[in-house]
Amino acid sequence: MKDRNAINVRKSMERGSIEHETRVSEHEGDIMTLASKEVISIPLSTTIKEAAEIMVTHNFRRLPITDPGSGKLLGIVTSMDILNFLGGGDKFNIMEEKYDDNFLAAINESVREIMTRDVKFLTHKDSITESIKIMIDNNVGAIPIVDEANKVIGIITERDFGLAMAGVLTDELVGDFMSKNLITTTQGTPIEGASKIMVRNKLRRIAIIGKKLDSANPEEEKLVGMLTSHDILKFFGDSKLFNKMRSESGVDVLNGKISEIMSKEVISVEPLTRVGDLCELLNEKNIGGVPVVKNDELIGIITERDILRAIHN
Repeated sequence: MKDRNAINVRKSMERGSIEHETRVSEHEGDIMTLASKEVISIPLSTTIKEAAEIMVTHNFRRLPITDPGSGKLLGIVTSMDILNFLGGGDKFNIMEEKYDDNFLAAINESVREIMTRDVKFLTHKDSITESIKIMIDNNVGAIPIVDEANKVIGIITERDFGLAMAGVLTDELVGDFMSKNLITTTQGTPIEGASKIMVRNKLRRIAIIGKKLDSANPEEEKLVGMLTSHDILKFFGDSKLFNKMRSESGVDVLNGKISEIMSKEVISVEPLTRVGDLCELLNEKNIGGVPVVKNDELIGIITERDILRAIHN
């Protein structure tokens, strides 16, 4: 079990930011107290489909890519890279141009086609403070940790910080850190369209709006579901998908509606919820973010990325 004392004690003793220069050197090297040391990595020969299946099985959003012999870090592939490739963004051009829109051939290509090679990384000598700053500055959700030989020895994620903050952030409120500029879509949106929304706006989840028949005002649009990158990856890794394909075309696959794969039982919080209590909820439900509602109205969304900002504040 990870030692949470390094960050918990600091936060409880000092209600302000943990980003204080006078404390950085004092805690140099404490990143390993929170990092996951048992890292699942993949070789370059792993197919895109296999990478998606591993992410779904372990509920991961990214996988370091390493050399099988030395364990050296070569790159990283994320759920957003796969969504980009399967219809969400510029990497979809690879499928159309190299594979002539042959979905089955494309997903069995090596992850080298879509991985990020210029990876931000830490060493075991780095501090918690430094890792939070790097995540926020570079808008990344995880950073591999390497030793002197560039061998992966751990990984630190946004979720690790959220788990450490469960019950600790008692002054900070969800309403102060949630994202208010909401991007939503409807149940009839094609999977391709939802993937594009996520990739272009760098979102790992979007709220689904629609009409509720059991509402006091059935014509009024309400929150009816949530769609995450994990939901789409799970769809792509489902063997039933291939049985339903009428052709090998990627467009054929991506025309399905998100109503088929979205989560309809939505967990939400109110703006006056304490961030520390939110962290406990995310830990309990094993999720990375929730919509924020007030008087049954959707007013925001808060994620693990926002929790990092609350810690850094």
